[in-house]
Amino acid sequence: MANWVMVVDDDTANLKIAGTILSKNNMHVTAVKSGRAMLDYISGKGAPDLILLDIKMPEMDGFETLTRLRELEKEKGLHETPVIFLTADETTGTESRGFEVGVSDYIRKPFNPEVLLRRIDNVISMQSEVNNLKNEATLDKLTGFLNKSATGTKLTKMCQEQSGCLMMIDLDSFKLVNDIYGHEMGDRVLFSFAQIIKSCVPAGSKNGRIGGDEFVSFALGISTSGEVEAITKELNEKLVASAKKMMGNDMTIPLGASVGAIMVPKHGNDYASLLKLADKLLYDVKKNKGKHGCSIYSPELTEGDSSSSVMDIRSLTEILSERNVPNEALYVDMESFSYVYRFAFRYFIRNNINACRVLFTLTPKSGVMDNSYKNSCEEFGNHVKEMLRKSDLLTKCRFNQYYVLISDIRKEYVNTIINNIIGSWHEKDNTVNIDYETEYVKNDGSVSPESYLASIALIDDDPSTLPIVEKFLEGTGIGVMNFLSGKEFFAYTDTAEKLPDLILLDVELPEMDGFEILRRIRNHGNELSSTPVIFLTAGTDESTEIKCLSLGAMEFIRKPILPEILRARINHLLELVKLRNRYKGSGNRA
Repeated sequence: MANWVMVVDDDTANLKIAGTILSKNNMHVTAVKSGRAMLDYISGKGAPDLILLDIKMPEMDGFETLTRLRELEKEKGLHETPVIFLTADETTGTESRGFEVGVSDYIRKPFNPEVLLRRIDNVISMQSEVNNLKNEATLDKLTGFLNKSATGTKLTKMCQEQSGCLMMIDLDSFKLVNDIYGHEMGDRVLFSFAQIIKSCVPAGSKNGRIGGDEFVSFALGISTSGEVEAITKELNEKLVASAKKMMGNDMTIPLGASVGAIMVPKHGNDYASLLKLADKLLYDVKKNKGKHGCSIYSPELTEGDSSSSVMDIRSLTEILSERNVPNEALYVDMESFSYVYRFAFRYFIRNNINACRVLFTLTPKSGVMDNSYKNSCEEFGNHVKEMLRKSDLLTKCRFNQYYVLISDIRKEYVNTIINNIIGSWHEKDNTVNIDYETEYVKNDGSVSPESYLASIALIDDDPSTLPIVEKFLEGTGIGVMNFLSGKEFFAYTDTAEKLPDLILLDVELPEMDGFEILRRIRNHGNELSSTPVIFLTAGTDESTEIKCLSLGAMEFIRKPILPEILRARINHLLELVKLRNRYKGSGNRA
């Protein structure tokens, strides 16, 4: 399918030139002459795959147009459309400002057709990868429902904005399916049950899988006990029919679904609190109502609880134990944390287990109100708890500081986990800055210096380039490794435990020039082949830029290097690296 590109420019000549170049290369082109016309078009007919947006236009310039586009996308629930600025402005301030507000690239006027096409292809390819990674990071692979982390994010927002019923749904006797018919049949039952849930709740509802056979659904618009009971009945009838179809009519497993339900916003709109109540109701169904039914919250259910003065070991263990141990960190107050922390470290040292200590500190961004800042600090703790494993610990040591103990972790995965936590947080809340300190603790209890947030390989035979790049990146948490030749670089990557996140590559090098190095990188056959590359060159020949981009470079920076441009380009590409690491990291820690 041809890519759809929208060109926004008040100069008719530029519209015709861009339109001709793109159309000849099998792209569908829409041309408009103002930011207002672009917004009206997208509002009525949908968004393209990419927008080429002129900066200097009357009434509404490119920056204001981009801001209003993001507001429109948020209002309509659309994905962010990648935008490339078109400009004749050579000042660095314009370019760095553009990256700060979320532009994907810059193309200088008058544009060269090959440069235009290569940069468009780069941006669309990168956006496609980002979208795929986000889908993989938010969707449960088996059922297609939201995974646990994404369920928390989506349903938190839905509980705050919509009316309906939050239902926690659990399969009864599902373990017998795995034991008798095998895990492949178990997966088929889970997939089928997810489709059944989707068919039983109203359109517009959101569904998530938060455990092996545990599901959560926000049933949009459901407000009565009768409606919940009808959904529960339909779930059970369809589940049994589906199971018999897959396993045969002689299937005797007492499969069914139990539901704990609470109305929103009648009984509140805080997802975490509502989920805990729904979980208790679900437990009540399984323990006291013979399963395959539902329990619907009312304040009277929590009144009149009584406990026997004498308990047996089974009852006490049931109270002390977690019925379904959540796959999240143990979040305890500071006083309790100190006891658990000391016990954990004695256990780590005795059993030769590595660990990492992390201290997160949150500060408000400019213009953020105090109440909003404190709310974000509180929610960040819950976010960290959900992102980590059940074997990890955390506590709040100040209202804006969280101390985390990550257990049984290899050193090379520490940055991946931290990137994962911070990156996914900024997707839903961008009101705070997050700083952190780390100490990696080896299995004998000794501390190892922590590596950088991200690492860059600089391949340049000019020794003066390294201190310049290091100075420009000072304080960013990005480390730079310098290699004077391609031979030296490949000798390192052939044995290194951790490959660089990004490569800065000079064009003119001895023995093996930058073009040959990039060819070898792309044909390497491991993770190195997908590492983003930025070319550095003192040359001004436009054909060099075309060749760099055609070989798969993501960016092209001319020397002398300007700090604003270097930082902006590097940070832009590292966003893609963070997404890759986040998905890879969640897989490594599963």
